[in-house]
Amino acid sequence: MTSSPRKPSFYTSRQPKFQRHSSEAATKASPPHLEPQEFLGPALPGIPPPSGPQAHHYQLYYVFIRARRLAKLGTSTPVSAKSDENKAPDSESSNPSRTSTPKPQPQPASAESRPKINVTPAAPPASSSPNPFDKLGVKAEPSSSTGTSSVNRKRLASEIDVAPADRPSPKPSTTQPEPVESYADRTLSQIFRITVDPHNMVNSSGQRLTFLPNLNEELNESGEPLKLSVNTLDQALMEAASSYPHDKPLMNYFLPCWKRAVKASLQFKGTEGPKFEVHEEAKRLCMSGCLFALTMPDLYGRSPNPKHDTLMPYLLKGVQDENGLCFNFIQEAIKRFDDDEAFPALFNDAMIQISNKLGTISMDQDYKPYIQAMLTYTRFPPLIVNLAKHPIFIMAQSAAGIEKHTLLGPFFRISPLQNEVIKSYFPGARGLDKGRIANSQDALRMVLRTHQDDLFAITNAFIRAGQETRSRTLDWFAYIMNSNHKRRALQVDPREVASNGFMINVTTILDRFCEPFMDMDFSKVNKIDDNYFRKQPRIDISDETKLNADDAYAKSFYANKITGETNFISEAFFLTLAAHHYGSEACNSQLKNLDRDIKYLEKRVKIMEADRIKFVNNPVQLQQYDKAVQRHVDALEKSIAVKLSIEGVLLDERMQSTSLRFMRIVAVWLLRLVTRSEYKPGQESKEIQLPLPAEKSDVFSCLPEYTLQNIVDNFKFIFRWLPKILPSAVGDEMIALCVTFLRSTEYIKNPYLKSSLVSLLFSATWPLMHLKRGVLGDQLVGSQFANDHLLKGLMKFYIECESTGADSAFYDKFNIRYEIFQVIKCVWVNDHYKRQLTRESRVNKQFFVQFVNMLLNDATYVLDEALTKFPKIRAIEKELEDPSIPQEDRQKKEEEMQQLANQATSFMQLANETLEMMKLFTEAMSEAFTMPEIVSRLASMLNYNLETLAGKKAAAELSVSNRDKYHFRPIQIISDIVDIYLNLGNSPVFIDAVAADGRSYKPEVLERVSRILISKHQKDPADVARWDKLRVKFVDAKTLLDQAELDLGDIPAEFEDPIMGDLMKDPVLLPSKHIVDRSTIVQHLLSDPKDPFTRQAMTIDDAIPQTELKERIEQWREERVQAAKDKLKSDAMDTTEG
Repeated sequence: MTSSPRKPSFYTSRQPKFQRHSSEAATKASPPHLEPQEFLGPALPGIPPPSGPQAHHYQLYYVFIRARRLAKLGTSTPVSAKSDENKAPDSESSNPSRTSTPKPQPQPASAESRPKINVTPAAPPASSSPNPFDKLGVKAEPSSSTGTSSVNRKRLASEIDVAPADRPSPKPSTTQPEPVESYADRTLSQIFRITVDPHNMVNSSGQRLTFLPNLNEELNESGEPLKLSVNTLDQALMEAASSYPHDKPLMNYFLPCWKRAVKASLQFKGTEGPKFEVHEEAKRLCMSGCLFALTMPDLYGRSPNPKHDTLMPYLLKGVQDENGLCFNFIQEAIKRFDDDEAFPALFNDAMIQISNKLGTISMDQDYKPYIQAMLTYTRFPPLIVNLAKHPIFIMAQSAAGIEKHTLLGPFFRISPLQNEVIKSYFPGARGLDKGRIANSQDALRMVLRTHQDDLFAITNAFIRAGQETRSRTLDWFAYIMNSNHKRRALQVDPREVASNGFMINVTTILDRFCEPFMDMDFSKVNKIDDNYFRKQPRIDISDETKLNADDAYAKSFYANKITGETNFISEAFFLTLAAHHYGSEACNSQLKNLDRDIKYLEKRVKIMEADRIKFVNNPVQLQQYDKAVQRHVDALEKSIAVKLSIEGVLLDERMQSTSLRFMRIVAVWLLRLVTRSEYKPGQESKEIQLPLPAEKSDVFSCLPEYTLQNIVDNFKFIFRWLPKILPSAVGDEMIALCVTFLRSTEYIKNPYLKSSLVSLLFSATWPLMHLKRGVLGDQLVGSQFANDHLLKGLMKFYIECESTGADSAFYDKFNIRYEIFQVIKCVWVNDHYKRQLTRESRVNKQFFVQFVNMLLNDATYVLDEALTKFPKIRAIEKELEDPSIPQEDRQKKEEEMQQLANQATSFMQLANETLEMMKLFTEAMSEAFTMPEIVSRLASMLNYNLETLAGKKAAAELSVSNRDKYHFRPIQIISDIVDIYLNLGNSPVFIDAVAADGRSYKPEVLERVSRILISKHQKDPADVARWDKLRVKFVDAKTLLDQAELDLGDIPAEFEDPIMGDLMKDPVLLPSKHIVDRSTIVQHLLSDPKDPFTRQAMTIDDAIPQTELKERIEQWREERVQAAKDKLKSDAMDTTEG
């Protein structure tokens, strides 16, 4: 007959009897039969060692597990035991000595050596099996042959200390020291809530204890006291754990035991001795029990259970919770990392489970415990190091999969931009008032800011845990950037890219990693590696547009690698640049798309709601129609809510302030790169020489375009939405950046990027709080660097933007030029700019003529376009006054009128600004506008527009309702045009040019203008008087010109301009061998740089002056004029005589 299966002891104690056969006598009489799967110990004396299948389990379980755990877990040698004086060395009992010694001493192995696993209380024979621990190099302690009796005895008189005679005897003590055996029993019972004494079922604190019947029986059989001890603790824990309810995690038992063990150990003041060993052994075996409970549940007769066999629930409860994993537990577990890989695996698996679970919830759910669990890990670098080594830390995933299926992804995924959260912050977004929206956005930002602080703490722990961990973390960030290039596509599929919330969190955290080198002195900019992309860059820019290089050239440049390591500052700098491009700036772009979508949906819903009446008599169609309307309403609600949430996130002042500081660093770095200097803000005139060198730096040219685009877009966004943070966040480097690249536009390939520099300056001159000229206006006015280069840069780009190469280039140029005008108006208060413009007209005449010609072209075109829209608008207004017009026709007419109104408004705004510019320029430097190449076109433009505004048909054609809506103020426009006439009125050349305009010069129109100015009180009487005198000059000039034309008679063909058909004044020979007047070809080349006859490219320098022909023309003209004068005199004499 065999005994029932038995469980193994923890390490070094006897085997408890957890189950007994129904026949006690049979159990005692027969040697036990050991089940193979439960055999862990050596054969006992008198019992043959296992054979057959049991021999395999003997090696597998006993040698591998027991010896390995003993060697690695806690201490390599268990706490030793002292001999029990109640038992002789050759005692019949099979129990080894149990009394612990403070410091174990290795002894030769013997039959009585611990560790033995005693299966029965039978006495072993002298020739027991050799201890297999000796073969493994782990020596067990033998039973002591002598020792102190564990039974209380009276002390001998010789052992009693005698008090010195010279001092009084102390008062007799009323308490005796607690014996070690009693202390151990009380302490272990308190810690593990167990007892072997059926009469002691409650501890001193009143907690009920678990009775251990098997250990009680063995102690009774061996005659030992019914007390727990260090020697029986592992057996007691095995019985207690095996009897714990299987429907509850075993950690629910061991973890509280650990906490009580730690608390008891802290309360115990000693650091050595038997009582100290009680506490140490309790902690050691308790920690081992936790490990086995999680990794080897079958040791306690349990089946594996993923819900039970994990640290996850205890980490989520937090360190402050009495059922959570405490710091002491983690510290003790970490001490065993090097000895047993099971502990690191446990902590890794738990955090992976936490990460996976977090990937399924959103910010409106209980996510904080998951974040706190990771924050707990951050206190222990070994945990962080092991996490970073795990394959899941950075696995090959899709862009969208990164935020769910990498270790840190779910932590960064938590955001108020998650769809579920957006609904909770902005329910019924269409109907929310501004106050409710502002409150929701404030709340949203507060929650996100707290979460981002936690994210930074988590990521910072990985960065600081070690070189390998830092590298893995940077790889993870780089993988995010390299997988999300599609976020900047024109059409973005959300399923193919990471979410906005995830990318915003990534960008914000990377911004904060750059803070240490974002000092106000820019002292660490030189640590940024200019050749980062030529080493082994983490960031992939192969498909990014470069600043001034095509793909082939950039590929060739980057193929020439440079050796060397990249420092952390450079890694953080370029990662953050990419994060802004694919993260926050992509969200900015999405806001623009949302605005467009919302306008469309609002318009569509309005139309559909108006058309609903058509289906009221058909219930089936009405139901379907209502569903369609609801779909549009839902889409509109969602779009509005998403827009409000993105704005709420992006308008966080702390986040944007940090972002601006980073962009200032980027600006200074770029300026140093292109100027090859140690530039710092405030040193523009000293360090920056413009124009930049003709030979461009390849390092700069091959940089991704977003390096500069990020700066501009970020500042433009702040200028629009958060201008109040700008005064303390913008410095001279912004002016230096814009002026430098506008002055040397050839350094940048993309015309839209160049125009963005103008937009940045334009935004910086908007009035802001007490700053009437905006954030940078005063600096632009007073900066010596701006005084020297700004105006030339703006004029240069005014000319360049004539053609950007895009389909919308024709209209884009007007927006750009409007912004240029605003910047010029801002700085015009400084006379230096006026003098500089005059100097340009003299020193760089061709450049100036080209600039003025385009100015005139714009004025002519935009005024004409604006003014021709108003008659059409007026006609539609009259049609809409008819109440009988069908609704569908009315809707079409309203749409047409709205389109015309938008066009008229845009053109009218630009026309007003263009005239304002011409007023400023002609007032400052009238002589420059009377050059032969300019004056005729200028006079024609003024005459034409004045006739349009003050002619006979003007009142009827331009009479539209609500003119201010279109920025159309005709009286003001007339007044501005008159000012330009007056500014140039002292020039005979200008007067002749006005009078010579045969198409639009009409004296009656100019006279009507006088009446308008007087009746509308638009001008002072003095100005009106000046205007009247000027009108007389025009009339006189017209009379003389008409007479001269009559006097000249027919012009010889060789003296006539073949294009204009009038007398040439300064003939030049073109490459096509045709001769035209210089003014004619100059005007032609300003708009078309080709020979008008052969269409071959040419410049004005290709035109060869014809001096001899010019002299003959002048001589012929003088002769004809003199002849006319002589004829007049002769006629006068004939009249006198008569």
